[in-house]
Amino acid sequence: MIETSAAALRLTGRGAARRSELFEELVALLVGEGFARLTLDDLAAQLHCSKRTLYGLAGSKEQLVRAAVVHFFRRATARVEAVLAAATGPAERLAAYLRAVAAELAPVSPQFFDDVAAFEPAAEVYERNTRAAAGRVQQLIEEGVSAGVFREVHVAFAADVISSVMVRIQQRQVAAATGLADAAAYEQLAELLLHGLQKAGLSPGGLKPA
Repeated sequence: MIETSAAALRLTGRGAARRSELFEELVALLVGEGFARLTLDDLAAQLHCSKRTLYGLAGSKEQLVRAAVVHFFRRATARVEAVLAAATGPAERLAAYLRAVAAELAPVSPQFFDDVAAFEPAAEVYERNTRAAAGRVQQLIEEGVSAGVFREVHVAFAADVISSVMVRIQQRQVAAATGLADAAAYEQLAELLLHGLQKAGLSPGGLKPA
C-alpha cells in the first residue's frame, strides 16, 4: 500500500480526534460524490467547517484528495484481507477475495472513479493497489493449482490476463466498453475465473459433489 507522509496529512497533535473525525467525513463525501467539481469552499460548506480547518489537515485540495484515496484503499485492503483470512480452500479463497473487492467498491460512486482516473496522483494510488491485488490473485491461483483444485494452467499467463483486466477496470475502460460498474466487473471476473479454473467434477469448494 501507499503511505501518506506527515506533511501531506496532519492527524496528530492537538485536536487529533476532531481532525480524524473530519477526515473520515471527507473520505465519505469524496467517495460518494467525487471531487473534481468540488472546491475547498464546497468541501468546507458540506463538512460544516472552515477552510482553515481543512488546511489544518493538509496544505491543498490535491493533498487532501490523494490522502483520502490512500485512506480508502488502505481500509478496503484491510477488510478484503480479513475476509480472505476467514476463507478455507483455494476456490473459496479466490472467490472470497474477488467478491470482497467487489463489495468494497460497490458503494463507491461512478463519479469518484471517474475523478480518480482523471487525477494523476489519485490514479497512481488506484493503479498500485490494482497491481497489488493482481499479484494476490496470482498467488491464490498458484495455491489452487498446487493443491490440485484448479486445472494445470500457465499461471504467469493467467495472471497477466487477469492483471490486464483489472487495470482496464481501474482505468475505467471496462465501464466505458460494457457499462459495468467496477464492483460488478469484479463480480463477473470472479465468475469467469472460478468456472475457467475449476477442475471438472469439483464443486466450488474443491470437493467432488455427492
